[in-house]
Amino acid sequence: MARKKEKNKSNKIRSEPTSNVGFFLRADTHDMLASGYTRLSENPEVIMGISRIADLVSNMTIQLMENTEHGDVRVKNELARKIDINPYSGMTRKNFIYWLVKVLLLNGDGNAVLYPKYKDGILMDLVPLPPSKITFLEQGFDYRVMYNGQMYDSDEVVHFSMNPDEEKPWLGTGLRIPMKDVLTNLKQAAKTKKGFMSSEYLPSLVVSVDSDAQELADEENRDSYEEKYLKRKGAGKPWIIPEGMVKVEQIKPLSLKDLAISESIDIDKRTVAGLIGVPAFFLGVGEFKRDEYNNFIDSKIMSIAQVIQQTLTKSLLISPTLYFRCNPRSLYNYDISTLGALGLNFANSGNATGNEARNLVGFDPLPELNELKALENFIPVSELGNQKKLNGGDKTNEN
Repeated sequence: MARKKEKNKSNKIRSEPTSNVGFFLRADTHDMLASGYTRLSENPEVIMGISRIADLVSNMTIQLMENTEHGDVRVKNELARKIDINPYSGMTRKNFIYWLVKVLLLNGDGNAVLYPKYKDGILMDLVPLPPSKITFLEQGFDYRVMYNGQMYDSDEVVHFSMNPDEEKPWLGTGLRIPMKDVLTNLKQAAKTKKGFMSSEYLPSLVVSVDSDAQELADEENRDSYEEKYLKRKGAGKPWIIPEGMVKVEQIKPLSLKDLAISESIDIDKRTVAGLIGVPAFFLGVGEFKRDEYNNFIDSKIMSIAQVIQQTLTKSLLISPTLYFRCNPRSLYNYDISTLGALGLNFANSGNATGNEARNLVGFDPLPELNELKALENFIPVSELGNQKKLNGGDKTNEN
């Protein structure tokens, strides 16, 4: 069941909104004062890596589970459907989780807050609160959340946090990573590449003709050669030029490798990838490696999933036997033959139904495959020491 606490509102202590002093700067003044600084949310490599993380986490289903004597089983009710299909009426579940993860990793600085809306004790919506309008205020051993000047106790909102602060363990700290120099290098490399490859003074072709320098010094003479040999009225038609009189060479822009900065860029990208916890091939460095990718799912993706599922369980459920779980199964990278062999092995050993095995490879269920397979020649563990059973009769071996 969903959590809905009733409180005596008259006993609440409402703090006044805090006053803030700000400075308004023109864009050019800000650039001058913050020269060399690149925000994480403005760096293409950081955005690329975090977007991949958010996309993968948002692809996982969120299941409501229940502890039972025979193991944990999935519960399918309206609360489960609400969280997994439509947690917020203004967004799809995927976009909702995608927003949540990006806020946690970037602008929320390790924190993301939802406001739960109830009606008659039933959870109706989990409203995302923009991080720019949220302030966290310490209060004794607890804390309060201020949103748009309105105060809320910590248990009145759903607060996700990661990388807890040492002094305020209830507060997340986000990506505290020393990347100023790395991001500056990547930003400068992008500017250098753009400058060399988009220069308005760099021609795409050089044409040499059999003529003297004095004749070509005249602009009209140069135009006459262009009109005579290089202009065609029909789009895409080839040039027809006399052999030995006109020579055309194509000019290619300098590449990053030509500029001798390609290797340093790869190093910087690997550094960014390592600091935000994604494989380097996500940022275009190196080749895809299945084992590295699957390990990334097991570590980084599941670490964020733990934050989400544990926060939802703590904030929304009061039953001690219920909990939310993110299911990562569909995220792993396996070829269909491996999944098929795994499903067949499970089905043949009686550990899964035929339809559960078919589901691994995306096949539709069949009515006749809903039962576990009965095993032939099965000997219980308690009978493994019985030699009569092993020999197929009551007589013992005579050797």
